[in-house]
Amino acid sequence: MSQLAPDGSYPNRGLITVMVMLATIMQVLDTTIANVALPSMTGDLGASQDTITWVLTSYIVAAAIMTPVTGWLADQIGKRELFLVSIVGFVAASLLCGLAWNLQAMVLFRLMQGIFGAAIVPLSQTFLLDINPREKAGSAMAMWGAGIMVGPIIGPTLGGWLTESYNWRWVFLINLPVGIVATIGCAAYLPKSVTRLRRFDFFGFAMLSLGIGALQMILDRGGELDWFASTEIWVYTALAACGFWVFVIHILGADLPFMDPKMFADRNFRIGLIFIFVIGIILLASLALLPPMLGRIFGYPTITTGLVMGPRGIGTMISMILVGKLVRKVDNRLLVILGLILTAASLYFMTDFSPQMGSGPVIWTGVLQGLGLGLVFVPLSTIAFSTIDAKYRADATSLFSLVRNIGSSIGISIVSVMLARNIQTNHVELGAAISAFNPVLRQVSPGAVAGNGVALAQLDGLVNQQAAMISYINDFKLMMIVTLAAIPLALILRKPKMMATRGAPVAAHAD
Repeated sequence: MSQLAPDGSYPNRGLITVMVMLATIMQVLDTTIANVALPSMTGDLGASQDTITWVLTSYIVAAAIMTPVTGWLADQIGKRELFLVSIVGFVAASLLCGLAWNLQAMVLFRLMQGIFGAAIVPLSQTFLLDINPREKAGSAMAMWGAGIMVGPIIGPTLGGWLTESYNWRWVFLINLPVGIVATIGCAAYLPKSVTRLRRFDFFGFAMLSLGIGALQMILDRGGELDWFASTEIWVYTALAACGFWVFVIHILGADLPFMDPKMFADRNFRIGLIFIFVIGIILLASLALLPPMLGRIFGYPTITTGLVMGPRGIGTMISMILVGKLVRKVDNRLLVILGLILTAASLYFMTDFSPQMGSGPVIWTGVLQGLGLGLVFVPLSTIAFSTIDAKYRADATSLFSLVRNIGSSIGISIVSVMLARNIQTNHVELGAAISAFNPVLRQVSPGAVAGNGVALAQLDGLVNQQAAMISYINDFKLMMIVTLAAIPLALILRKPKMMATRGAPVAAHAD
């Protein structure tokens, strides 16, 4: 275990960072790596197209419910101990997922993965903030942000390659070597943490869990059940509203609430939560749109789709390297605004996509978007935690991760609903313009005018393609508007006075 040096620094800070990030990337990859393997799992596990989605839903719901409890568990048994238990449990659950013999077993093991993996991301952020002095917090968040943002990008590519080259079980078994190395390294180098016993507010946790769980069920099941046309979705909505409402009233009046409302008094943290919600929407919503678009409209196989989207991760990495150096020299708020502008610009250029283009526009707009999101993520993480009391850090990082994940789920649901509905609408509108009396149609497809079945099928395929392309463009426009709407929030953030003293309170002033 690493101990503080006389000057207050950690002698193994580099090794701690590497080991913590190994565990983080392992967990983040699992949010997207299993998606492409679902079709292969269906037959082996005896599942249907409707039930196989529980492989994803069970993980998401379990992780969402357990994320807020990270702070309390860290206080009870120590951050180091909780982190080690989380890694070991996650690796064990991954092994069981790789050995699953039916759908019921897979869902149970994915629940275990979500339960154990929930604490890894918020604790990794806490450790990097703890072991680095405040003037190096930006560099630490650059390293952390690289793992958080690149993981979901490479997940589908890695998952597709493992599934096609080996077997879908390797999507989970790949976690074993990474997890074993991370466990050994973290056990050897992570600093021992102080425990702080506090009563567990079971009622507050139950109400928050009810709200989060019901919200996730709305987002995951809504598309299948036609949203609010379904009684089930209305039940989930009522449960979510009641859970969140009772939770807020409870923590405001309880003596020892599950989550101390005093930490929300920090303005930077409040605005940071709103920002990370928006970033969650943009990051994973665009990632959810591009693979099906490239496969459906351009006919790219999974591996090619991954290669085309890969440079997005390169853009993010370049941005992280640059921002790690700039965050100490430039007003972080300016970096956030620049990042949002670059992200909005990439989405604007994506509205010019067409079925006739090559892969070039997808690659360079992805790089531009990666650069923009990287410029936002690191300064935002730095500002959000720069002025909050250190005793709230574990709770704050877990809430930060939770809000980002909820934003991602909501963003994916919104763009998916709009895509499906716009495709239907656009197909009807485009089809209405097709008539046997249209002179353009007579020139382009005389066979369709004559009623030839093959020609009609080709014409319908062309209409479907154009309807889908227009619908994807509409989604890109929506995300561009959301990104631009977030820019004024950066002006509300306070510029922190960065101090070199480890653990010292940081004053904040408005500029």
